[in-house]
Amino acid sequence: MPKERLMTALFLLQYTDKEEVVLWMNTVGPYHNRQETYKYFSLPFCVGTKKTISHYHETLGEALQGVELEFSGLDITFKEEVMQTTYCDIELDKPKRDAFVYAIKNHYWYQMYIDDLPIWGIVGEADENGEDHYLWTYKKLEIGYNGNRIVDVNLTSEGKVKLVPNTRIPMSYSVKWKKSDVKFEDRFDKYLDPSFFQHRIHWFSIFNSFMMVIFLVGLVSMILMRTLRKDYARYSKEEEMDDMDRDLGDEYGWKQVHGDVFRPSSHPLIFSSLVGSGCQIFSVSLIVIILAMIEDLYTERGSMLSTAIFVYAATSPVNGYFGGSLYAKQGGRRWIKQMFIGAFLIPAMVCGTAFFINFIAIYYHASRAIPFGTMVAVCCICFFVILPLNLVGTILGRNLSGQPNFPCRVNAVPRPIPEKKWFMEPAVIVCLGGILPFGSIFIEMYFIFTSFWAYKIYYVYGFMMLVLVILCIVTVCVTIVCTYFLLNAEDYRWQWTSFLSAASTAVYVYMYSFYYYFFKTKMYGLFQTSFYFGYMAVFSTALGIMCDLHIIALLLVLIASVVLICKSLWIKMSAK
Repeated sequence: MPKERLMTALFLLQYTDKEEVVLWMNTVGPYHNRQETYKYFSLPFCVGTKKTISHYHETLGEALQGVELEFSGLDITFKEEVMQTTYCDIELDKPKRDAFVYAIKNHYWYQMYIDDLPIWGIVGEADENGEDHYLWTYKKLEIGYNGNRIVDVNLTSEGKVKLVPNTRIPMSYSVKWKKSDVKFEDRFDKYLDPSFFQHRIHWFSIFNSFMMVIFLVGLVSMILMRTLRKDYARYSKEEEMDDMDRDLGDEYGWKQVHGDVFRPSSHPLIFSSLVGSGCQIFSVSLIVIILAMIEDLYTERGSMLSTAIFVYAATSPVNGYFGGSLYAKQGGRRWIKQMFIGAFLIPAMVCGTAFFINFIAIYYHASRAIPFGTMVAVCCICFFVILPLNLVGTILGRNLSGQPNFPCRVNAVPRPIPEKKWFMEPAVIVCLGGILPFGSIFIEMYFIFTSFWAYKIYYVYGFMMLVLVILCIVTVCVTIVCTYFLLNAEDYRWQWTSFLSAASTAVYVYMYSFYYYFFKTKMYGLFQTSFYFGYMAVFSTALGIMCDLHIIALLLVLIASVVLICKSLWIKMSAK
């Protein structure tokens, strides 16, 4: 944590003796379906007698993540121990018993918070035969403190009581305080799992990806340098020949399409909007990862999502600048329409998926159902923050770098595209283009998936930053090679082919998500399955769009290459 943020946190989370300590009840749900959660009191638990606090006001990120904090009613004060005390009784009629039995059969667990530290507990358990079901009725809390701050919380569930209809079940708790040497800034370390995230397989995957980068950079350098060196050698040789000896019929390959390579792509409006969105997603990813490395965002509920939303809105000018300038370079005139599509492409995709899943969440009465006020807040961010900033970026992009500055004139008549071998077809190049980028990140995908869909807290953002850099380098190298082969086959339709060859990484990631779902998890049910595949589709699509960042680099490489070609042609013509 930065020093200023740490000092603020220390000030806010200090207690005096006998000061009230709030136990918040969050959600309850099936253990194997992490996102299928419900309000804690949706099960017929009873509430404690203390009535000082009614509800916790969530942040935007907490509301979107289904955080439902409600006061437990338990009387807890700082450094004051509480012996086993009954705080309420459950009048167990048949409907309540059936609710508890269903929860126990589906391995329901619940989450609580004390001083922003999470605690987990199991609702109950069944016997070996699965006929009798038992409810844990005694919450045994052990709280560690260092000075006047809470640094550790543990829960032990005891008091197993058989569920029998028409009986009264007393619910009790106790609180024990103990001194701890754990520093306040290190209190979250117990929730991390270094043995999992820093396993040698993780390091090996990074090393393997790094070696792939070296290989691809060497391959691309060899292709470019060898080709240009060969061209210069041939042109120098021709300068020494007379006109009769010149071989003017050996022009072949990608040099033949230098007059068509900067021809506007088909559907330039959609293409430029996707490129602008990709640049914005990359900017968001980079900034959020850096902030997570500096700020330890994983220690606060909903802070990662809130930060991502804020950064996405703040980086909207990036989208407008790159999308608007590219659209202007391709001669587009409907720039206002392009601006709207670029601004709302990603928000519409995310909100559309969330809207569909929200219907299922409402049907299930799940805590993941997004409140109406939160929907209004998100819409306001889109219309009053993202759109105006995107407009600013679009205007800057069109005026600062929107003029075509290609090194040669585009031919008036498109050159016919000759027949080529099947493996040079754009569809084949697209399918093969995403294999190596996916290979460089799929191990990291396992760790990211496990942290989100299972019960691990992702904290090794240095690894994620390194993988992001590796992904960008691999994607640029692969698309340069793919574009070289396409142009060498005298097919100048490189824009969409290079874009889709990089974006095809998303297809492989989504296919991997199917493998992860069926072989690495025990998820079940309509809600969890819809949530998983819906948001995995959003994640994969966003990743694929982000990979189009290479278009900017590829455009620079093409401009540099064509400049050299034109220079060589000028030398050749001057020699005549």
